[in-house]
Amino acid sequence: MFTGIIERTGTFLSLERRGGVHRITVEAPGIAERLREGDSLAVSGVCLTALEPGPRYFYADVAQETLDRTSLGALKAGAQVNLELPAAAGSPMGGHVVQGHVDGTGLLTALEPVTSESSPAFDRRTTDWTLKVRVPENTRAWMVDKGSVAIEGISLTIAAFDGETISIAILPLTYWRTNLHTLKAGAPVNIEADVLVKLAAQQQRGGRQESDLTAEWLVANGY
Repeated sequence: MFTGIIERTGTFLSLERRGGVHRITVEAPGIAERLREGDSLAVSGVCLTALEPGPRYFYADVAQETLDRTSLGALKAGAQVNLELPAAAGSPMGGHVVQGHVDGTGLLTALEPVTSESSPAFDRRTTDWTLKVRVPENTRAWMVDKGSVAIEGISLTIAAFDGETISIAILPLTYWRTNLHTLKAGAPVNIEADVLVKLAAQQQRGGRQESDLTAEWLVANGY
């Protein structure tokens, strides 16, 4: 499990086909050296398994299903990716419960400063930003005003939802500490709906739980 609090960004270097899977290479000093073979980590919100970690690089195999469902297949060499190691059970919950199971890709439609760039008070380093993302149809039922959502693995709060597009206030720290400042309108972004909203919806419908995350598990592990 993750919390959506990004530790740092890494640099995506390559995606190569290896038999029936694809392998990505990520440059991530400060993260790679802390990994052991087989450890999990979130790469822009996608839970992957670290392979051959070293002082500066790690690798991960990616199934075709993951490439089809996430933005990883659209990355170009040099792109920044958000990195987060799993949260220890019982650790403080800084964001919200993020599984690393991406529901689909949304489309970034706008990322604009709150203060006009022509204003004398405008300072790109300290201004707030407004992020707008058109979410895929299969996630719209789980978008809740003032609810949580993970975008590119970042725990964010939905400020408004018009039935198709979510609007989110982005603080300067989040803008500069994550890959958001590198993204442009039209970029695909990974979307993971709040698993608690999904769990509540499943229970309300009386349907089978598709998630292994339960209310009992959350209580037992300090959430």
